[in-house]
Order: sequence, then structure tokens, then C-alpha cells
Amino acid sequence: MKRRVWGTAAAVVAATVTGVIVFQGVHGTAGGPDDKSATAVTGPVSTTVHTTAVKAEGDRAEVPERGTTEFSLIGLSWTKPSAQLPGTVQVRTRNARTGTWGSWVTLDTGGNGAAAEESRRGATDPAWVGPSNGVQARVDGHGSPLPAGMRLEMVDPGVSRASVDADPVAFKVDEPTGTPGDETSEPADASTDTDAPVAEPSSSPNTPLPSDSPTTGTVSPSPTPSGSTTPTLPPAPVSNAPEPPIVTRAQWGADESLNTEAPEYGTEVKAVFVHHTVNANDYSCADSAAMVRAIRTYHIQSNGWKDIGYNFLVDKCGTIFEGRKGGVDRPVIGAHTPGFNTNTVGIAVLGEYSSIDASAAAKASVARLAAWKLGQYGHDPAGKVDLTAGLDNGKFKLGQTASFYRISGHRDGYSTECPGDKLYASLPGIRTLAGGPVTGLALKPFGQAGVVGTTAYTKGPLTVNWAITSPAALVQRYEVLVDGKVAATAGPTATSAPVALVAGRHTVAVRAVHVSGRTAVTPDATVIADTTAPAFTTKPSVSLTTGTVNTAAVPVILGWKATDTAALKEVRLTVPSAHTYGPATYTTALTSNSGTATTWSMTARDQAGNTTTATTTATPVILQETSAGRTGTWTTKSSTSYLGGKSYASGSKNASLTWKFTGRSAAWVVSRASSSGQAYVYVDGIKTATVDLKSTATKYRDVAWTKNWSTSSAHTIKIVVVGTSGRPTITTDGLVYMK
Repeated sequence: MKRRVWGTAAAVVAATVTGVIVFQGVHGTAGGPDDKSATAVTGPVSTTVHTTAVKAEGDRAEVPERGTTEFSLIGLSWTKPSAQLPGTVQVRTRNARTGTWGSWVTLDTGGNGAAAEESRRGATDPAWVGPSNGVQARVDGHGSPLPAGMRLEMVDPGVSRASVDADPVAFKVDEPTGTPGDETSEPADASTDTDAPVAEPSSSPNTPLPSDSPTTGTVSPSPTPSGSTTPTLPPAPVSNAPEPPIVTRAQWGADESLNTEAPEYGTEVKAVFVHHTVNANDYSCADSAAMVRAIRTYHIQSNGWKDIGYNFLVDKCGTIFEGRKGGVDRPVIGAHTPGFNTNTVGIAVLGEYSSIDASAAAKASVARLAAWKLGQYGHDPAGKVDLTAGLDNGKFKLGQTASFYRISGHRDGYSTECPGDKLYASLPGIRTLAGGPVTGLALKPFGQAGVVGTTAYTKGPLTVNWAITSPAALVQRYEVLVDGKVAATAGPTATSAPVALVAGRHTVAVRAVHVSGRTAVTPDATVIADTTAPAFTTKPSVSLTTGTVNTAAVPVILGWKATDTAALKEVRLTVPSAHTYGPATYTTALTSNSGTATTWSMTARDQAGNTTTATTTATPVILQETSAGRTGTWTTKSSTSYLGGKSYASGSKNASLTWKFTGRSAAWVVSRASSSGQAYVYVDGIKTATVDLKSTATKYRDVAWTKNWSTSSAHTIKIVVVGTSGRPTITTDGLVYMK
């Protein structure tokens, strides 16, 4: 039997002339880690595998530092697929851009037989190292012999634009080889250290591969030769969850000439196995398409599989890539979990997740993809299923039945550390995300509504706000429920929606519909739609009050009363100054200029936002003592502390001052001290009060007495000296009235 060695004419020439293949451009594009636009390319991208022999000496092998043609992914393979590689495999590479050597990377040997039913060679899992042009390797069997035919497999994923003007050739040489699977029959020169681009086609030999299920359960024939067509299939079942966005093979640049075998199908998707690719985690998402191409090439040309082993791949930005061909909506049999490849789906997350967890975006995409695939067959992503092993895989015997979660880790079905401890620990959360319902759904405060206790108020239009803890990608839609009926719907990324309410009391809630169809509903919120404005049951009015009088600051009381049919929120004074008062406040002490008409404007606002405005105008007028009619003896006193600089004082019993005015409020202004006496106050000829002016602290321009009326009218105020024993004297500084 002959082994075909594949390559490109351009690669052969470049290797011959310079020993290095130079591609203009880098793998992927220069986008940032969240740049997903670089994942789509315009056509198939040629990839190349370069190999270097790794010769064992006892339980050790080593490849010294050496230059190579450019590559971005590396692994180690050996002749016999069933042979195990004990110990450790470590490689380090030289950065093709900077020329510096990186740190040592340990290749995962746990997946040696991960798809043994397809493998033509044994191999480690590959590692993405980025554009490199040098390699060093060391293999330590820790006392056990190493497998024969070891070689480094270095994959150049190509560039996502036509930078090499050469067409692939059919093959460049036929080499003799031993019987497939015979470790000792492969010639020593089957793996050389010339770095010439070589590859093994997945279809050689082109014979059917055994199914890993005790019963075939397929709906298509075994793999067919090159040029064959895939049989016509019945329509794919419709899922109860929406299909997520998926980057197709054509978009990520799959070169379909690498494998021409027809895909195989199961009858349904019973479970999903989650993997990690054990690549570095610091990759740019702009390179994800190149990583997928490199992994596929490694699986086909290094492992000898018919195609990439995984059905889907997900990068750390959450981008989903179509894996094995056959149709994303079909139960395509992959090569991801030996013994359980039929009727399951393999989803690999790009990266290594033993010590760090996968990103939230990646986990959300895994959950969304699993929900869609399992939903095609009505399976609950959070449930369990019994699966029967289709072959002996080291953990399960052929025909052994075991219970699995519908979303399981690779290690659940096979002896491996995959998908890493951290990602494996996240699988319960991924099941919850995939199975639904939406978690953490809660109403947030209504934007424009007032709230009293647990009741919100609005004039009718209302913006309903909410939040969730589930990723938005797992949401189909939101529904705003008013009195139990859908009043508005919103898309999966929405966090609010407007509704219009008729006047009255309502219940408002939000229902989130998960991609699985399951729903979550917030508790009801009580909302009152109120279109009636508040009312001033007592109109604003201004009256004189106690305090110290200045011509520019006469103490006054502003009074009002406002009510609302639903809930009064506040009353605001807007003119001549700005103040806000609570619903239970009805008066406030302020000051006003004398001799100047002042307009006071107030707005009552209810919790729904309805308003009513009322105004009043008032003018404080100061009447000096000299304007009063006098009886008895009065003495003039002068001081800047008095209104107008002067005041009257009298200790004569029955001496009086009388003022006449037209107004609705009056205030008598005096000076006070510890020796001040008493006075009678007569209003419109009637004695109404006896005022004692004695004060421990000396005061000037102090209001000693006030009187208010509901309306403005003509009044007479008369002050009479009582002649108090031992302190008969009073000092008056005038009268203020409000007109």
C-alpha cells in the first residue's frame, strides 16, 4: 500500500529555494480579542502540515532548537493509533514576528485514542502557538518505552486572503508504507526531518469506518469515494430553541478538497459532550478561524481522521464555528468521544480550561448551541439520558450502558482531563443556562413613575425596566404583562419596554421566554395610572409673622394646602425662590421686601407627575411710628437699630398710638429689654391683647404682635401704654401691614 503525500507546488519550490515558506500577511487579521469580523473569509484557505521526526532513545526523545517553515499549531503523532504515550511531551516555539523563543508548552496526551475508530495515527492534542518559525521538543516516558514513528506535526493554517499564487497539486510522491496500524512496519524514513510539507489524506484507505454504536442507526451509507454525493435526507427537525449564529465552513475557509468522504449520520442528538482544545487562552478572536482550520488539518492529516473531530467549536468571544461537515442541523457523527460519537454532538471551546474557566460568552454560546441541538429532538438540556458504549474505550466496555447528563464533559465518557477542571465545574451552570428558564429576572424601578411603598404611579405611559443574570443570548423575547395580559414585547437584548395604561389600578410584570421556551415571570408590581391633577384646597397666601423686621426682609408665613385623589408627592415654591416641600407640609417661614409687590407661585405635583399651579401676590408696608395718631407723652429715640433710625418711647399710662390702613395682616414692631413694660392692643376699637415687651435679651425691630384677616379691608390698630409698675416704658418702632 502507498501513502499519498499532499502539498502545493508553491510550497515545494519555496522549501527547495530557501528552506522557508513565506506567506505575505499573518494568520487571521489584526483585530482585537473581541473582533469577530475576521472569522469570515471569502473562500477555501490552503493549509499545510510540516513534520519533523522525533527519534527515541529509550524512554526519552529530543528535538534541539531548529528553524522551520512557518506554522501556528503543533502536536506530536506516532505510528500506531492504539499505542499510548506515557509521560510528558513538551514543546517550545520561536515567534516568527519577534524572533524570540517562548516558554515550554506541555501537550495533552490524554486524548490519544479520542476517536480511535477513525485514527490512522496516534497523536497528542495540538496546541496553538501562533505564527512560529522554530521549534524545540522533549519527550520523557518516565521509564516506559515511547511509541514508534514519533514526529512533530506543525500546521500552517494559511491566510484568509489569496496571498499564494499556486494551485494545489493532486499529490507529489507516492511512498511505500506498512499495513495501517502496524507500528513496526512503517519505514524509518516515513517521517523525515526535512520540514518538507507533507500530509496524509483522511480517505486513505478509503474504506468504511466502524460505527461506535452497537447498532448502526445511520440514515446514510458508509463513507463514499471522492466525487460521491451525500444521499438525500429528510427535512431536519425543527428545534424548540432558535438556531444561534454559526460561522459556516465556507466562511472560516475550510478546504473541502482535504476530505471527500461523505458524512455519516445518526438518528437524533441525545447528548452533548463539551471539550476544550487545550490551546493557549491568550489568542485573539481574530485568529479563531485560523485555529479552526489548523485543528481540522491536524485531525485529518496528522490523526488521519475523515474530518475535524468536533461538530462545533466556540471561541472565547462566543463565536460558534461549524465543525464536521454534514449540516449543522443534522445528527452528524463526529470523532470526539470514543464509544459515544453516534447520536451525540461534540462542542469544543478553543482554549485550555484546567486552571481558568471559559469566558461567559463562550459558556453562553455552548448553552445556546446545546439547547438548539437537543431541542431538535425535544430533549431537556438539564436532563439525563442512558447511552450505550459502541466500543471499549478504556472507561466503558462495549455494550455497557451508563447514565449521562444531556450536557456532559468529555471526561464523563472517556478517560481524559478534558474539558479541564474549571470548565467541567461550569457544566451545571451551562445546563441551567441551556435548559432555562431565564435566571435572575427582576423588575427595576419604573423610570418616570413615582413610588410610594410598593405602589408606583404614572399618568398612563410607563417604561417598564428589568434585569437578568442569564446571558441575553439565551433569551427569545420578553413580554410585559399588564393585568395578566401581554401589553408589549421586546427582543432578547432589551432591558425596558414602554406600555400605556388606562386610568386605574393595575398589576405589571415581565415574562422572559428562554430559548427552550420555558418562562420566568417577575412578581406583580402595583401601578396606578392617574390622570387627575392635584388641587389646592387652600390657595397660597402670605401673612406677617414674628421675627426681626428689615426693610428688605420682612418675616412672613406662606401657607397653602394641596391634595390629590391618588397620592400627592410634593409642593414646590418656584417664585420668587425655589423650595420643595413634602405632601404633609402646609406652611413655611420666609421673608419679603417691604414696599414691593411680590408674587408667590407654587406647583403641586402628584406621584404620577400631574401638576397644578397657584399664585398669590402680597406687599408688606411699613408704617413708621410718626404716622400714627398720638395721645399722651411720647419721646423720640434715635439709633441705627431702629426702623428709619428713630422710635417712640412712653411710660405714661394710657398714652396711645393709632394707625389706620387697608390690608389683611398687621404686625406691631417694637424694641425690647428687661425693663420694657406692657401695652394693650385694640383692633377696630376692641381690646384684643395685652402684650408684655419684657425680654432678657435686648431686641430691636422685633414683631411683638400680629393679626391676620381672610380678606383685605380697612382696619385701625391702637397701642395703649399700661404703665406697668416698676417698668412702665414701652418703645414702639412702627407697624407693618400686608396689602
